[in-house]
Amino acid sequence: MFRTIFALCLLSVVALSSAVMAQAVRPPEGAQTPREATGGAQTLEDILARERGQFVDGSFRSDNIGGNIDATQVAPALGPLGAASDADIWRRLRFDKAQVTLSSDGAALDPASSVTIQDAGMWWLDLRRGPLATYGGYLLLGTLAFLALFLLLRGRIRIDGEKTGRRITRFKAIERFGHWLTAGSFILLGITGLISLFGRMALVPLVGKEAFAPVAQAGKWVHNNVAWAFMLGLVMIFVMWVAQNIPNRHDLKWIAVGGGLFSKNVHPPALKFNAGQKLIFWAVIVLGVSISASGLSLLFPFQLPMFAKTFVILNDTGLPQWLGFGPLPEALTPHQEMQLAQLWHAIVAFVFIAVILAHIYIGSIGMEGAFDAMGSGEVEEQWAREHHGLWLEQRKSGDDPPGATPAE
Repeated sequence: MFRTIFALCLLSVVALSSAVMAQAVRPPEGAQTPREATGGAQTLEDILARERGQFVDGSFRSDNIGGNIDATQVAPALGPLGAASDADIWRRLRFDKAQVTLSSDGAALDPASSVTIQDAGMWWLDLRRGPLATYGGYLLLGTLAFLALFLLLRGRIRIDGEKTGRRITRFKAIERFGHWLTAGSFILLGITGLISLFGRMALVPLVGKEAFAPVAQAGKWVHNNVAWAFMLGLVMIFVMWVAQNIPNRHDLKWIAVGGGLFSKNVHPPALKFNAGQKLIFWAVIVLGVSISASGLSLLFPFQLPMFAKTFVILNDTGLPQWLGFGPLPEALTPHQEMQLAQLWHAIVAFVFIAVILAHIYIGSIGMEGAFDAMGSGEVEEQWAREHHGLWLEQRKSGDDPPGATPAE
């Protein structure tokens, strides 16, 4: 089930970053670019076409890997062994046509040891520095701008009714611990992740390389180790709250009126979690599991490949072809798996941070009394009546709800 959800999520990201997976349209069968002027090497048109993002048939290089003639017998003073020049040998290595023999000296070989040359790293670097950082930054800035505009137009969501002076326990200590473990670790992960991505282009020009180096090193250590706390918190909140976050008919009423977020004196019925909170919960679980999976792949390099198998599933569904992509690559080098894991990790992180920014806004300055639920664990009874009326009715016993205490 998770692999299917992961595959569908991945396909949506593929659609946003078509440069990653899209295959360009090849020229008609048999059509070739004359290369007489360059002696068979690439031409100026090849270079310009590649810069325009067009397909360039690289067979003139991948097939030009030298012959099998022993040149020492033909012209000992002139040709290299095997009639293969240094350029031929490097092309063999680059296009994975060389017969490479590995020597481990008795030690276990790394899964990536057989890859001597791979140039996908430049594509990864360009995408990371360019579209990933640019559009990811726009997403976060746009989210902050939207929240600021919403606050300006709507103002803080106040408690409409008269406060009762009674408080009711909403979340127990263990629930608040699980929430803050997940939230606190995610904030640290988000900050250190953004430093890792934007540090070279944004912080180094401001503070210099010498000052940035220890920050980057500390950020990497924090990111790698706090990740375990985040995954533990994710498991805790799932176990504690999954049963109460199953959608029900009350959620439809909540969605129909926008949860009362856009108008005053509108309070749709809700149990312990309303439809908006359920959307946040499932976003946290799905995105959290996904970002944890790619994070584990990065923490244990070359040990947990995910994408080749996922691409097989997507190709079998026919969705990439139906959307206009060619079949996604099903044979990936260990390095390509790591590059895709890092890109996926960052893309999910941007979406995740945007979701959490909205959650933080509603839970703090956006709504009066909301922070108390995860702060002290107790909320004003009138707040509970307006935002979680059905849950309050379940908690009531006579005139006073269980656990209610006089407000101080």
